[in-house]
Amino acid sequence: MSGAVWQRVRIKRVDWLIAVTVLGGLLLTWLVLTGLDAFIQFAGQIGNIGHNGYTLGNAVAYIVLTIPRRAYQWFVFAALIGSLVGMGALAATGELTALRAAGMSKLRICLSVTGLVLVLMIGVFILGETAAPAGDQRAQQVQLRRTAGQLHLRQNGGLWARDGNDIINAKAALAHLVHGRPEVELADVRVFGFNDAGELTSFRNARLATQEGKVWTLHDVRDTAVSPSGAVSTTHAQQPWKTSLDPDVLEASVAHPEYLSLRDLSRNIDYLRANRQNPGAYLNAYWTRAFYPLNTLLLVLCALPFGFGALRSGGLGKRLFLGVIVAIAWYFIQRAIISTGTVFGAPPFTVNLIPALLLLAIAVWYYRRV
Repeated sequence: MSGAVWQRVRIKRVDWLIAVTVLGGLLLTWLVLTGLDAFIQFAGQIGNIGHNGYTLGNAVAYIVLTIPRRAYQWFVFAALIGSLVGMGALAATGELTALRAAGMSKLRICLSVTGLVLVLMIGVFILGETAAPAGDQRAQQVQLRRTAGQLHLRQNGGLWARDGNDIINAKAALAHLVHGRPEVELADVRVFGFNDAGELTSFRNARLATQEGKVWTLHDVRDTAVSPSGAVSTTHAQQPWKTSLDPDVLEASVAHPEYLSLRDLSRNIDYLRANRQNPGAYLNAYWTRAFYPLNTLLLVLCALPFGFGALRSGGLGKRLFLGVIVAIAWYFIQRAIISTGTVFGAPPFTVNLIPALLLLAIAVWYYRRV
């Protein structure tokens, strides 16, 4: 019994043939998608050259530092489209037909492709947990070159900014979407006020700072006025905050949850929970990243069989079109499921598990039919 199972799962010469052929198409697709995304972003950075000493070298450095993150994000689409392209190459030379005639099932052929994707996915996952977030953090510092030079981000000290005679520190800067628009919240905010002589005259500590357009509001504030005669403190549930901090600049410089590693996401979730704040955006990003490898493998496993007919009868253009359509359709379906679950307050783990279960159900249904 065990010998029969081993004969079914062991790697054979035909698996190497399929893997090598598909690998070329996958890597080429991955390179094109990542390169196109980087080029478009670089074109956008050119318009910032000359602002506050922002140079061409800064723009190039920014793009280079974000390439690992872009490669990580585009891998799922490259795996899908590239696998179809590689399988199409086998079909064009008649090798796919020969494999089927030799008794190799569609499932066995698709598992060979999925095995290749699994090997690459291990490296991609490591990339997404190491070089990608580290590069993005460095890219943020480069991006800040085009601001007035008054904003600084530190790994352990949060955000620091100078606003006139005030020094601002926020332990966490949280980027998220509100009504489809990016906004930033600052958590655990401290504002140190100094006079022209450099003496401390005031200190404000707020649990949260929120924005509405260009207007900032502090929440749960302790305001302390410091004078030679002593310090006097008052508390406020809310307090308008007059500051020159530009929300657009902050939004561009703060790492979005989907760009963070699992470790950083976990740390932010724990911090928000400890401060009785909603970690929903970070929980969604955490489970989306955690299920990313599984979703990629199942998506490839589900998409390949539906392309068998097109692989035999169509050229490269048809295979590319099929891959792009499947990738776009799946992207919107996944986003719709997650967004709907979030609106109705479903647990982020469950919401992000549903797309994987849907793919698994499709795969089981199809392969049991054939």
